[in-house]
This record gives sequence, C-alpha cells and structure tokens, in this order.
Amino acid sequence: MTRTGTAARFHGHTTADDDVSKRLLESAATLSYDPATEIDWEAPLPDDHYGLNPEWSTLYGTRLWDEMSEEQRVTLTRHEVCSIMTTGIWFEMILQQMVLRDQYLKDPGSAEFRFALTEIADECRHSIMFARACEKMGVPQYKPNRLIAQAGRLYKATARGELAYGGILVAEEVLDVMQRDWMRGENVLEIVRGTSRIHVVEESRHMKFARQEIRERLRYAGPARRRAAATGIAAGAFVIVSSMVHPGVYRAAGLDVERAVAEVRGSEHRRAMMRTSSRHLMAFLAEAGLLTRASTAIYRRIHML
Repeated sequence: MTRTGTAARFHGHTTADDDVSKRLLESAATLSYDPATEIDWEAPLPDDHYGLNPEWSTLYGTRLWDEMSEEQRVTLTRHEVCSIMTTGIWFEMILQQMVLRDQYLKDPGSAEFRFALTEIADECRHSIMFARACEKMGVPQYKPNRLIAQAGRLYKATARGELAYGGILVAEEVLDVMQRDWMRGENVLEIVRGTSRIHVVEESRHMKFARQEIRERLRYAGPARRRAAATGIAAGAFVIVSSMVHPGVYRAAGLDVERAVAEVRGSEHRRAMMRTSSRHLMAFLAEAGLLTRASTAIYRRIHML
C-alpha cells in the first residue's frame, strides 16, 4: 500500500467522501439564500400570530395552557421561539470553532475543506438572521445558565472528530424537524416561517456533511472508541436539549415559573414531540453504532427516545 493509501486508510477518507463534499458544494452554489433580502424585515407582525405552532409550545396540552389567555399563548410562543433561536446562535458559535479547528492545516484544495468553510459562512448568516428576528419580535436574549455555558466552553475546546460532528448533528436534526412544521404554520409569524425555510434548506447540507464526517471518522474505530463517542454525543445532546427553552419565557407570559416548569416536566405531549423531533437522529445513531446502554439512558432522560 502506498504512503497516500496508508494515510487515507488511517483517517478513513475515501473518494466517496470527496464526492459527498463536492455534491454539497454544488448544492450550496445553486440553492443558498441571503436573509437580508429574502425576508421582509419591515413588515408588521400581526398581533394574533404565534411564534411557533402551538403544538410545539412546551406547555401545549397541559392544564396551564388551557387556563392561559390567547394573548399569553401568543406571547409565550414568541418568547419560546426566540429562546430556541438564541440557543441556536450559542451553539452555532461553538460549531464554527469546532469545524475551524478540525480543518486547521488541511488541504485547502479539497472539497471537504471548501465545504467546511461554506458551512461556517452559512452559520454566520443564520446567527445574524436569528438575532435580527428576535430583535424584530422584541424578545431579549435568553442565555444558558453559567453551568451550561461552561460546559459549552469545555465541549468546544475538547471535542474532536466524531464527537464534534455528533454534537453538531444533534442540534441540527432536532431543530430541523421543528422548523419544517413552523414553516408551514398558517398561524405562525411570517418572519419565523421565512427564517425556518432558509434554515431547513441550508442545514440539510450541513446534516449530510456531519453524517458523512461521523461515518468517516468511525470507519475503523473499535468498540471502546464507539462507546466513548456515543456517551460524549449523548452528553452534548443533554446540554443542548435542556437549554433550548429558558424558564424566563414563562415569566414573560405572566405565568408562575415554578408551576410552568413543573407542568412541562410532566407533559406527555411534550415528551412525544421531543421523540418525534429525534426520530431520524436516533435512526442514524443506531446505524452508526452510537446507541449504547449508557447513551440510551441519557436520551431517555431528555425524552429523545
């Protein structure tokens, strides 16, 4: 085997991997959007339109939801969607650092390198788009708590290979399912429908890239490495999913925060929606050998399984 062939085998990189990146680059060249011009940022926001489909509200299906006024429901869903968007911005900043570190000193002539930087450019636009949408809705930033923020710092500083791309895939897959519903919601704000459409189209490429990178990094991995990766990705999922909706959204809607949080924790509807949003992700993780006893326990705790 040649030296080049040996290196390719060690890293798990093949011609088929290059082909995936090339197809994604072609897709990005023909199907990308500029949120600055694609979205009407000056259009007024109808008072009776939700921030997300009511079914995706954390309180939908609870006794507290039944007690709320329509105005409170609208306010809550707008704050919920902005909490999810600002969590997305937080994680997109982590994502960009991990991808940049992964591509450090790699061949700039390769399709993988070029698509990785294309993805980073997409994420920059998405973060600006989400920030602008939240500003338009008049919703303040919802930050992760200090412990979660520090966990994010540790993750972005230490995650490598399949662990980094696994964390990226978790965040993108869960949000993708939600946004596919939001973009079709007739009673959802057009600004949310528009940002969702853009994000769904462009993130579909990012998810394909992440899945391919995970397959590539694990191609010659042994059982111990797969178990470690499975646990690490599940831990990342716990941080991401548990941070998506900040408790402050309930206060903004004039609700008792302690009661609201308790009702969310006991909501079977919420659990079912989380399992729905995680279905494709769990199927891929199982295929990749990344659903172990330990990781499954974590996913069940946050109702992704």
